[in-house]
Amino acid sequence: MPGPCGVAIRDRLKHLTPQDERVLRAVGEHQGALASRDLKARCADGLEHSADTWAARKRELTALSSSRIAGAITKATHDQWALARRCQAAHIRKLEAGIKTLRYRLSLPIGEKGTKRAAGGYRSKGEWFSKSRRLAALEVRHTAAAAEWQAGRVRVVRGGRRLLNTRHHLTQAELTEEQWRERWEAGRWFLAADGESGKRFGNETIRVTDTGEVSIKLPAPLAHLANARHGRYTLSGRIAFAHRGAEWADRIETNRAVAYHIHLDTDRGRWYLTASWQRPLVQTIPLETARARGMIGVDTNADHFAAYHLDRHGNPIGDPHRFGYDLSGTAGHRDAQIRHALTRLINWAKRASVAAIGIEDLDFTPEKTREKHGRRKRFRQLISGMPTGKLKARLVSMAAEHGLSIVAVDPAYTSLWGAQHWQKPLTTPHRTMSRHDAAGIAIGRRALGHPVRRRTAPPPHDQSDRAGRRTVQAGPGDRGREGTRPPATDRPPGGPSPSGKRKRGTSASSTVRDAPSTRQWVQDSLICTG
Repeated sequence: MPGPCGVAIRDRLKHLTPQDERVLRAVGEHQGALASRDLKARCADGLEHSADTWAARKRELTALSSSRIAGAITKATHDQWALARRCQAAHIRKLEAGIKTLRYRLSLPIGEKGTKRAAGGYRSKGEWFSKSRRLAALEVRHTAAAAEWQAGRVRVVRGGRRLLNTRHHLTQAELTEEQWRERWEAGRWFLAADGESGKRFGNETIRVTDTGEVSIKLPAPLAHLANARHGRYTLSGRIAFAHRGAEWADRIETNRAVAYHIHLDTDRGRWYLTASWQRPLVQTIPLETARARGMIGVDTNADHFAAYHLDRHGNPIGDPHRFGYDLSGTAGHRDAQIRHALTRLINWAKRASVAAIGIEDLDFTPEKTREKHGRRKRFRQLISGMPTGKLKARLVSMAAEHGLSIVAVDPAYTSLWGAQHWQKPLTTPHRTMSRHDAAGIAIGRRALGHPVRRRTAPPPHDQSDRAGRRTVQAGPGDRGREGTRPPATDRPPGGPSPSGKRKRGTSASSTVRDAPSTRQWVQDSLICTG
């Protein structure tokens, strides 16, 4: 899997004066209104968007702000429209999957049992009738969504649709109208600027010096608020990035591009500054190099990672490791739990001196439809709660900082075959093997290029070979801990013992065979009787 393409770090803007906060609010409000107007114009263009319409929108925004701010706003608008377009396509695919499943189950007789690969018919006539009505509703929604897709119409809410819907449920959200209004306005502000290589400290709009001084280039209508030269406002507080601060300092000292984003956390009343930059594309190491020092196979579950260390031949080493996490609660709590579990996993991988971690390339998108698993509501909630996409992105970015590679493998039958071939042989009085631990071995062996099963089938019977024990644990000629099993005796099979004597006498055969006879048999002539 390729490494991360960018880096983002965040720190708090401390010791801001009331005047600093008033200026930040005014700039965010002004540029947020421009961003809303530009997004409305982009949605109106739809599929008729072109370079000319983009240039016209940018010229209109430049007169009300600056060229750099106008470029940042139009770029953010295009990214938001493209994201809404991708979400619309995913919604259409989800509707199509639900319609296909409903049509299949409605075509089956009532009460017909299903299989492991497909669900059966519905249990009663009432359920069949309700599902037929749901099918009609999904078809109507699919028709409307497909028409919007063809017309290039998307639905976008600046500030977030969830926060917009919270306005109608303030009691359940435990918010007052003033608190909701503050969140809504802060969510619609625009206080961001893209970096420019060659400019001073990598950004001309939001500039952060090597001493932590933060200054903002004010838009033209707010130039009277400037407290520095060239229409700039310098904040009284200082910034100091504790995480990756040295890497950020190296970039700004060489005037390489760094993008900045300022936002307000209304719950805590704190201002934060986020710095981000792109990484150059680095060629991933060859797969054989990643496999040279072994592999750690990781099985992803709803509440823990089950990991096992394997050598380069696919042999398990030591005991299984489990790294638990709790995915309940808020999104911030879930993200922190995943980071903590991945940190412990990567630290163990570094101690094991491996070069790569093998994971499953999980994607539950086709499995999350409402009709896929019928009445299995808890199972659908389970797979919907597993953050597979965020997990892969987080693991790749964190592993890259420690020089580890990630090998993604096909997740098919890893739990089934792992439990079948590895769970029982590795279970001892002092080691408890679970199905998930065995699945970690299966994933690691698949990442190493070995088959999941422990041994291959013996060769067929013929005149010169008989079915014998065939192993794929190690290559021929390798000795030591990872070597092949030595012969049971000191002599080759079928050869004499080292002492030259038999260990037991020959036993008389219980079968009596006649010696070959030398007598020739002659056929007598037939006797005819009357």
